[in-house]
Amino acid sequence: MQYDADDLKCLQAIELEMLQAIDDVCKQLGITYFLDSGTALGAVRHGGFIPWDDDIDLGMLRSDYDRFLSEASEILAGEGYSLVSPATNDAVACQFAKVMKQGTQFMTQETKDAGFDQGIFIDIFPYDALSSDEAIAKKQMKKCLFWKRVSYLYHSPHIYMPHGGLLGKCERGVCHVLHGIARVFFSPKRIRESFDRWALAGQGNPSGKAMAFAYPIKDGFEMDRMLPPQKIEFEEMEFPAPWDTEYYLSFMYGDWRKIPSEEDRVNHAPLVLEFGAREEHSR
Repeated sequence: MQYDADDLKCLQAIELEMLQAIDDVCKQLGITYFLDSGTALGAVRHGGFIPWDDDIDLGMLRSDYDRFLSEASEILAGEGYSLVSPATNDAVACQFAKVMKQGTQFMTQETKDAGFDQGIFIDIFPYDALSSDEAIAKKQMKKCLFWKRVSYLYHSPHIYMPHGGLLGKCERGVCHVLHGIARVFFSPKRIRESFDRWALAGQGNPSGKAMAFAYPIKDGFEMDRMLPPQKIEFEEMEFPAPWDTEYYLSFMYGDWRKIPSEEDRVNHAPLVLEFGAREEHSR
């Protein structure tokens, strides 16, 4: 699914305003964060948004993430934003927080299924310590991946599958069956607590590496190469990014300088996109 060019430009402009607001709040509270995932890639490779990208990702160490959840919500609400997480809203399938712009709508099939009134958003990922005990570290990644998948299946039977044809049809059928099973045997509270238990399992014996367990990355990032953040240009402004950006991007993407072909350029184009002051756009 693709965006109208004007819609994508407007969406990115709103998200940039949201990033500025979050940056201001983090400065006010003394919270450290950094541009994450495709946002960091876009900053280095394109000087801003990846041209076809439609979201912003930020990372925080768990201690900063917890403070952000507890201290930033009221400040952001005064600026017209809502801060939600699995702990505050059972309809949130992802195991990380979102800052959303009030009065907007960004409805996907998954959020519709879950009953989650999702606005235009920025994702906030907590980074947790990877245990120095190799067996526990492997369990952290394996168990978090399992509970992440359970969460998405619990909230929606319409999980994205890359295959078409008969294989894709079979995969979608299996997802519908697993969705029904997940609704019987699990609850959002159990899923969240189980995920967090394993994400936090490395705190007592940290290895010096960390990751956002919502999307486990093999071996984890060396945090002395991630922090303290360095300032980097993003859309003609400066925001914090991983200290060794080349290390981070190579670890995440391999040959990150290569521009993907058009068929490999993915985004999250929604069913319904509403900018608030503009007319609703259904897709």
